[in-house]
Amino acid sequence: MRQPDRIVRLKTVLARTGLSQSTIYRKIAEGTFPPQLKISANGTGWHESEINRWIANPAGWRKRSEFDFDGIL
Repeated sequence: MRQPDRIVRLKTVLARTGLSQSTIYRKIAEGTFPPQLKISANGTGWHESEINRWIANPAGWRKRSEFDFDGIL
């Protein structure tokens, strides 16, 4: 059974990636870092799986489209 994807906040993303806050937001604007999700009126977060994918391959990261599959048939 697959584990649900956790939502991580900015503090965790900063610690895991080693990037600064301004670098993260610049990379989001460039399309080279996962965009954040709106999780409440004033809060945002990221899917932990997207951050893990970025950490594994920062240069090759791209946003998954609706047509990308995780090998699930």
